[in-house]
Amino acid sequence: MNNVIRYQNAALQYYRDLTGSSYLHYGYWEPIPSPTDELTVTKLRVAQEAYATHLLAFLPADIHSVLDVGCGNGDNAVSMIEKGLQVEGLAPDPLQQANFLERTKGKALFHIDTFQEFVQAPQKYSAQLTYDLILFSESTQYMSPEMIAEGSAAVVKSGSYVLLADMLRKDPEYKEGMFSNCLINADLHKSMEKAGFKLVKTDDISAHIAPTLDICVQSFQTFGVSTLKYIGNLIAIAVPPIYKLMRYFFGKSIKNLITEGLNASTLFHKHLCYEIQLWQKL
Repeated sequence: MNNVIRYQNAALQYYRDLTGSSYLHYGYWEPIPSPTDELTVTKLRVAQEAYATHLLAFLPADIHSVLDVGCGNGDNAVSMIEKGLQVEGLAPDPLQQANFLERTKGKALFHIDTFQEFVQAPQKYSAQLTYDLILFSESTQYMSPEMIAEGSAAVVKSGSYVLLADMLRKDPEYKEGMFSNCLINADLHKSMEKAGFKLVKTDDISAHIAPTLDICVQSFQTFGVSTLKYIGNLIAIAVPPIYKLMRYFFGKSIKNLITEGLNASTLFHKHLCYEIQLWQKL
């Protein structure tokens, strides 16, 4: 696992602890808050509910089976099951497996593996060898554009769909930093079209997810940075030699991570977008 993914996983855990919610996505703020509006965790939870509603509004009416790739704790799956859809979750995380099965109450299958392994031999995992729709809700960052496109083509039939929602790099020159693991949007489009998919509908919701970055930065600035400083001061008082070693070996990298974290919103607006994309297999 590379450092960017580990950084994102740590951020994901921080986000989960911050919100106290089972939702792992950024949310959908509607209406978009004004610069003078107070951003609260309560409002963020409302935005998370709104995100699920907005995303699943893109589900075509003629589908019956869904493979939810990177399914998280199963919140989207529950909503799709309530719509009468047959849902299967896929993720390589045992904790998500337990949470997913608990949330869906035995009404959905879960496959504990990566998408790459799954598409090589889906018959090992599921009797449902092809799906009407593949859902990638904030899970594309862990795969290449080619894997998403070619893997999806392998497990959907002609006329079926891929529904994708995630942060994407609009600036291909942005190659280092906390969001550099996000796919380049242009590369994703090329791969999907090469694999035989046509873009049916797209929605740039960057402005609707940006307040979540703002509230995370505010919380980190208020509590996270001060807590790190406090812990550092305690170590400096209790065991000065260890504090000196930590500053020598990790001081610069920790400072860079903190600086980047505090600039997350600026980095997002400058280099990235957040899009929902519905693709159909020709």
